[in-house]
Amino acid sequence: MIPVAEFKQFTEQQPAFKVLKPWWDVLAEYITVAMLMIGVFGCTLQVTQDKIICLPSHVPRENASETPCSEPPRALPVGNREVQELSGLKNNLDLQQYSFINQLCYETALHWYAKYFPYLVVIHTLIFMVCTSFWFKFPGTSSKIEHFISILGKCFDSPWTTRALSEVSGENQKGPPGRAAAGGGPAGPGKAGAAEKTPAAEPEKVVTEPPAVSLLDKKEGEQAKALFEKVKKFRVHVEEGDILYSMYIRQTVLKVGKFLAILVYNVIYVEKIRFLVPCWVETAEVTGYASFCCNHTKAHLFSKLAFCYISFVGVYGLTCLYTLYWLFHRPLKEYSFRSVREETGMGDIPDVKNDFAFMLHLIDQYDSLYSKRFAVFLSEVSESRLKQLNLNHEWTAEKLRQKLQRNGQGRLELALCMLPGLPDPVFELSELEALKLEAIGEVTFPPTLSQLARLEELSLLHSPAKLPFSSLVFLRDRLKVARVQCAELREVPPWIFGLRSLEELHLEGLFPPELARAAALESLKELKLLKSLSLRSNAGKVPPSVADVAGHLQRLSLHNDGARLLALNGLKKLAGLRELELVACGLERIPHAVFSLAALQELDLRDNQLRSIEEILSFQHCRKLVTLKLWHNQIAYVPEHVRKLKGLEQLYLSHNKLETLPPQLGLCTNLRLLDLSHNGLRALPPGIGLLQHLQHLAASYNALEALPDELFFCRKLRTLLLAHNRLSQLSPRVALLRALTRLDLKGNRLESLPGELGDCAGLRKAGLLVEDALYEGLPADVREKMEEE
Repeated sequence: MIPVAEFKQFTEQQPAFKVLKPWWDVLAEYITVAMLMIGVFGCTLQVTQDKIICLPSHVPRENASETPCSEPPRALPVGNREVQELSGLKNNLDLQQYSFINQLCYETALHWYAKYFPYLVVIHTLIFMVCTSFWFKFPGTSSKIEHFISILGKCFDSPWTTRALSEVSGENQKGPPGRAAAGGGPAGPGKAGAAEKTPAAEPEKVVTEPPAVSLLDKKEGEQAKALFEKVKKFRVHVEEGDILYSMYIRQTVLKVGKFLAILVYNVIYVEKIRFLVPCWVETAEVTGYASFCCNHTKAHLFSKLAFCYISFVGVYGLTCLYTLYWLFHRPLKEYSFRSVREETGMGDIPDVKNDFAFMLHLIDQYDSLYSKRFAVFLSEVSESRLKQLNLNHEWTAEKLRQKLQRNGQGRLELALCMLPGLPDPVFELSELEALKLEAIGEVTFPPTLSQLARLEELSLLHSPAKLPFSSLVFLRDRLKVARVQCAELREVPPWIFGLRSLEELHLEGLFPPELARAAALESLKELKLLKSLSLRSNAGKVPPSVADVAGHLQRLSLHNDGARLLALNGLKKLAGLRELELVACGLERIPHAVFSLAALQELDLRDNQLRSIEEILSFQHCRKLVTLKLWHNQIAYVPEHVRKLKGLEQLYLSHNKLETLPPQLGLCTNLRLLDLSHNGLRALPPGIGLLQHLQHLAASYNALEALPDELFFCRKLRTLLLAHNRLSQLSPRVALLRALTRLDLKGNRLESLPGELGDCAGLRKAGLLVEDALYEGLPADVREKMEEE
């Protein structure tokens, strides 16, 4: 016994296939049902009523060759009576003998077509039904069809489909001013709204009031998101082959062949259904008669049913022939959504091919509304709208406010990373001053951007952004700092170069190899207030467009990631430049173009390949130079004429290959910071004691074995970093460094610390970096003094 639940499931699944049954298949189904009724009716008559009735014939036995059912011989007149000559045994036949003759004549005399006609109708009809539904059950096609119908039904019933089409419908119609749908777009009457209640609704139906489109909840949004993924995977899988198309053709050809065979033999044998049937049997010894005239009681009815059946077969055959015509005279392996794109405004809906296209053509025969609603899940625009909606559900204004924090420039910043889009609640944070977007697929700034009245800084890190004109006007007069990072510099949004209030511009990306030497950037003429420009790329020369801002540019940073910067003549035009960074530019010498920058105050040549800095003498022309960063190079010695840099206040020489320093370094009397760490220095020159303004000295990670006594003449020294050297003792003269607040001695060979450290009034335990054993070796009063707050 079949469980009720399974039967119910079966009955629910069967109607689902109707969407892939065009009108000719539906008509063929009705025809097969009618034919099946004919067969069943005929079979019922065969079973429930007598099949044939036979009576003895008057034909004599010697004339048995005559037709038993012909007109009986005329009577011979005898007197006033008619006498008829009878031959054969004159015995009465009882009921059992008649039944015997009826059965015998039915089996031997009645033609097989007349005998089995209703059964043939049932069998042929069942074959037609199997042929029609074969592709729905064939293993190679059924899984694809069931999967497609399942997705199609979910797409049709999805709340997102209704919302997307309703929004588009509202946008395409003129409604009362100020009227908008709950989803953020105007909702007007349209096809989607008319088709809301029933799949078979007429697309042209217009309702009086626009349908109310409610906001999707989080669960519905996730379901719609999953549908987009399913449709993508199904499309990739189905577009690769045409097994459904081929199977449907084979099925149709099979039906046509079956139709022709059945039609031909039915037309030939229909005349075999006769009312009178002659019968000769060899039972004269039993019944006394050898010939009988039989009456086929169903002949008249079967004859009419046969002609009716043949008519139905003919109509069925015409539908099959039309199907073949449709299959071979239309491009069914390509399906265009052009009309849907025009109607819905989703211009990115892609055309499909192969089995995917074929199924959509079949669906259009049932109801084109299915294709329209299904197309919503093929559109990337629709998907981005859904992602935006889900994003807004997840990232509320309250949650975003919790992520606000101050950045290095002191601005209140919101940093968002690896989101599918930009949440709309971001534009509700009126207090926002800096917006940092990293690895966000696509950013489109809406008109509500104007609500961020305090926004001054924008960072787009691998986040391509679109900016409408209204938003550009807003940012153009407010944005002061812009950071853009992308794979190639040609992907930088052009509107960035139109932000005329910009004071800082940071660009990161590569030039294509063939364009690296040209290093052409967009024109910077609009950036009238630009003071700082940072470019991290593989440029072969200073971009010519930098000259557009030469009159007001104060800071230029070129980071080449190791690519060699060959042409630097463009720097000579930057007369007002104060800070210059040439980082990882493959420089082997200090560029001569730098020496012409009379206003230069800071120069950073980090991560290059400098071995010699003999050109340092030319820096005396840069009278305003106060900071020189030559760190992370391969410099082996410092020339004696470093003494010419009288105005130098900060000198960075760390991470080089220095082993000695010239005594003349002490003549740079304005030095406040000297970084010598990560070199191979074995001693510091005594002249270092002349640096009376020195406040910070870093000599960690060298090979120092002792410190010159002159070092302790630097009374303003606040930070002394000597970690990881070979010092065996620290001179008691350290007490002279009363301004000392930080002393790092870790990783040396010290056995004890001088008690005079207690005379360093500014030194506290937190600022003294030594091994615990050394610290514990200090006198208790010294430790107590250092631990005072």
